[in-house]
Amino acid sequence: MIPAQNYETPLALALLVQVLFLLKYFYRRMRDGEIERKFVRDMATNHLPHIYDALTKICRAKGIELGEPPPIRWMDFEEHGK
Repeated sequence: MIPAQNYETPLALALLVQVLFLLKYFYRRMRDGEIERKFVRDMATNHLPHIYDALTKICRAKGIELGEPPPIRWMDFEEHGK
């Protein structure tokens, strides 16, 4: 029979590797979310006004009446308990 101490080292190493993979996964998920939020904000602040302007010009050329473009409304999901 193999002594218990021979099981402890590989078990501890396997546990450490699993924890490291879990931390790497969590970090990647948080980083992806941050990149996505920055992308959406950039699209809304920099690109949507140009898109609406181009669509307005196309509609004017075709004789289509448009209303004002909708304002950008930011939703704050970080506020907890309000």
